[in-house]
Amino acid sequence: MPVVELRGAIPIAATLGLPALTGTLVSIVGNMIPVPFIILFCRRVFAWMRKKSDRLGKWADWFEDRAKAKGGRLYRGEIIGLIVFVAIPLPGTGAWTGAIIAAILDIRLKIALPSIFTGVIIAGALVSGLVYGFTSLFLGM
Repeated sequence: MPVVELRGAIPIAATLGLPALTGTLVSIVGNMIPVPFIILFCRRVFAWMRKKSDRLGKWADWFEDRAKAKGGRLYRGEIIGLIVFVAIPLPGTGAWTGAIIAAILDIRLKIALPSIFTGVIIAGALVSGLVYGFTSLFLGM
């Protein structure tokens, strides 16, 4: 789910009894799978929504404006900005929103993908540390 992403997956993994390293790695991979597709097709989906209906078009405009507002501060420092934005483990930030921002700001895939991946790893370490305990990340338990 775009709102919780790995921030919800890691606590679920812990609840299911998965070891910290396994739960974190599975959550990171699952979080990253849609990212390249979002970056590549986001603008096309928004264009389709605008053509399909006024209601969908308004929703696409709202979402695009919101992403521009969040991403406007990132534009000058694309790499660091995306990393920090994605790494913040709060709702509304994360890989999927970072991918939409990258698409809307025309940040190239070869820049956006590693930046988002780095942010996801940082967020995964923070959330796993809070859920499992920071020492469990180093012990692989």
